[in-house]
Amino acid sequence: MKDVKCECGHVNPHGTILCEACGRILEENEKEKKLVDMRYEGSARRSQTYNKTIVDKVWNFFSSVKVGVWLIVITLIASSIGTLFPQEMYIPPVMSASEYYEDQYGWLGKLYYELGFHNLYSSWWYLILIASIGVSLVICSLDRVVPLYRALKAQRVTRHEGFLKRQRLFGISEAENLDQSYGEIKENLKAKRYHIREEDGNILAEKGRFSRWGPYVNHVGLIIFLIGGMLRFVPGMYIDKLLWVREGETKVIPETNGEYYLKNDQFILEVYDKNKDNQAFSNAIDKSGTVVKNFQSNVTLYKKTGDTISGEEPELEKVKDFEIRVNGPLKFESFALYQTSYKLDELNKMTFALTNKQSNEEFGTLTIDLYDPQEKYDLGNGYSVEVVSYFPDFEFDKSGEPVTISRIPNNPAFVFKMLTPDKPDGEISFVAIRQTIEPFGDNEYKLAFKGVETKNVTALTVRKDLTLWIISLGGLIFMIGVAQGSYWTHRRIWIRRVNGEVWIAGHTNKNWHGLKREIHSVLAGTGIKEPVDQTDNEQSA
Repeated sequence: MKDVKCECGHVNPHGTILCEACGRILEENEKEKKLVDMRYEGSARRSQTYNKTIVDKVWNFFSSVKVGVWLIVITLIASSIGTLFPQEMYIPPVMSASEYYEDQYGWLGKLYYELGFHNLYSSWWYLILIASIGVSLVICSLDRVVPLYRALKAQRVTRHEGFLKRQRLFGISEAENLDQSYGEIKENLKAKRYHIREEDGNILAEKGRFSRWGPYVNHVGLIIFLIGGMLRFVPGMYIDKLLWVREGETKVIPETNGEYYLKNDQFILEVYDKNKDNQAFSNAIDKSGTVVKNFQSNVTLYKKTGDTISGEEPELEKVKDFEIRVNGPLKFESFALYQTSYKLDELNKMTFALTNKQSNEEFGTLTIDLYDPQEKYDLGNGYSVEVVSYFPDFEFDKSGEPVTISRIPNNPAFVFKMLTPDKPDGEISFVAIRQTIEPFGDNEYKLAFKGVETKNVTALTVRKDLTLWIISLGGLIFMIGVAQGSYWTHRRIWIRRVNGEVWIAGHTNKNWHGLKREIHSVLAGTGIKEPVDQTDNEQSA
């Protein structure tokens, strides 16, 4: 496409409606309109000029504001659907995700899983939507800001008569002493903080041009914000894991490559005392029985030293002791451990005694670690017990078979095989809390419950966020753009001498009443009439 040369000598890109320098109308169909379109200074936008190659078509597609709005709407709808049911990362690991959603939510849950909403925010198509919004913002901004900047930079003081006539605010006046009037006008404009340029006795007064870049600063902030959000799906940039640690237990901290370990030395729970503490909690205590005052985990952070062989206990070096409270996290390197939840008196070990049912004579005891049960317990003198099956969280399924719904020993049950000198083939017994079943008839021996050991468990959120500063920066830039475009306006006043007359035109990107008041103040006492609002004439006609 060839450039268009205006009569003033300025060379404009193909597709320019108004000459960037003098404002002369270059397109014939624009000459029929009463007022000129000043949204982008009549400059040539790529999306409205070229439409031949595949690059042009892609550019034009993403430069459309409607396309950007629809992309945002689709993303919001998808995000809303993703909150209907828990994401896969938050469901209990008791069964496969496909089975869990169908079991818990029926056919709707099955459809939810099959459509991929169970891992929505890390799915490829959701990331493509986010990336498309970013591409749309970039192309929309470049398509508009580059020609707008070029046109504003190239504008001359002396504007074409047709340009002035077709401004919203325009008027023609006469003055007896133009030089004196011009001097007063310039002083008044300076008092209003206008930047004044003069050329051949003509004036261009301008202020607040930087406000025109507010929307594009918004776009920059949004693009940075989206980049920060997408970086959260890059391995190692964002971590949000839950770590359950029992008292006295040492566990590796997730996502630290086995380098850091945490030991739960003690879990502390404090509640409000109705008689001692603030009486404001009396009603709450009466209703619920207890109101938690503080819960914290006293922990020790360890760091692994040297290399270890698989299965070998690592050598740990103590880093520090710390008391983790709500809003008082343990921080190290780029990680932070937050106190999230707890569980009191979780079953840890159960003790049984092998007993003769008739004589109640005991032949030994066995203590079962509910998190690591042995296959066989030798009680001596030919007496032993084998653990045939173990169900940490026992219940019967629809067919009446025993199953476990989780790996946490909330309701432990066992299938034992009791071996004795007089019963070398053993006797089978199903033992659960307050329940014993002998499937092959009455047994001579039983496992009598003797006691239980419990432990408190703390839940800590392991968090690492290397994207937070990027997201915060994007938000800050976005708010700067909001303020820039909201609290300032771009105002221009053109004053031109034409055959002894004074032509005055004014334009602003918003708040026309404010511009009218300023022009009234600037022209007051100078003998020059104020320009009229030509939209009022159009409405009256």
